[in-house]
Amino acid sequence: MPMTDKEKRYWAYFLNANGKIEYYEQCKKCVHGCKQSFRITGLRCRKYKQAE
Repeated sequence: MPMTDKEKRYWAYFLNANGKIEYYEQCKKCVHGCKQSFRITGLRCRKYKQAE
């Protein structure tokens, strides 16, 4: 099933210069599925704060 235009725009936010999906550094280590893009300036995740 092909991706919709909305899905393409969402995942484009996660793509780095090489065209690979990249997550925020702290999200890479997290076990939860709520990963954030590497482009964010500050982590805002309730699950990450609960895990500390």
